[in-house]
Amino acid sequence: MLLSGKICVVTGAASERGLGLATARLFASQGAKVAILDLDADASARAAASIGPDHIGLACDVTDKPACEAAAAAVIAEFGRIDVLVNNAGITQPIKTLDITPANYEAVTDVSLRGTLYMSQAALPAMVKQGAGSIVCISSVSAQRGGGIFGGPHYSAAKGGVLSLARAMAREFGPAGVRVNSVTPGLIQTDITAGKLSDEMKAEILRSIPLNRLGEASDVAKACLYLASDLSSYVTGATLDVNGGMLIH
Repeated sequence: MLLSGKICVVTGAASERGLGLATARLFASQGAKVAILDLDADASARAAASIGPDHIGLACDVTDKPACEAAAAAVIAEFGRIDVLVNNAGITQPIKTLDITPANYEAVTDVSLRGTLYMSQAALPAMVKQGAGSIVCISSVSAQRGGGIFGGPHYSAAKGGVLSLARAMAREFGPAGVRVNSVTPGLIQTDITAGKLSDEMKAEILRSIPLNRLGEASDVAKACLYLASDLSSYVTGATLDVNGGMLIH
């Protein structure tokens, strides 16, 4: 098993059809013990129970630095260490540039970018002390192509910031044995996209995807598994595209 004995934390992972829970489920199947973090304690606990008895669910608002520190401390108290952190929590808004209000901007950038920083800050001391760890940051193809289907410019900016933050952390913490990488999903079928794609929109999008299908949450989860495991032991500061070829560099 690729994550046997590993302790993994996944943020924003309580949604039934989300990337986070798919990742947590795959990690558990590969031998990890998983801590699922989300805003609602009960939803987090239910999600953790759904993947098996050895996992925990905790309430955590990733925009709140003390809450992130408390969640990390709770994981360490329960399991003794943190080996993997997946910064998955994020929100999106389909708003155009001139319509973005300060509240819109802060809501989106706080969760995706500030949340990635705060949760990484909470987990990194344990990883540095261990001399090993892997952080996976979920960005988006919209950060690379300048906009997406369901995210406004502020979403692209936040996810672009995630890419730069991950690279900077990779440089800083590589000497301590901690790897930091990013995943940039394309259009993935989750609760965010459910019911929002007409047949015409789907046909148009598929024409831009060489693999001729929309992504599944499991596609992103498998990329996270690679970056979390020793299969990627010499990979840090990298961006792994999971978009069916939508963005071929």
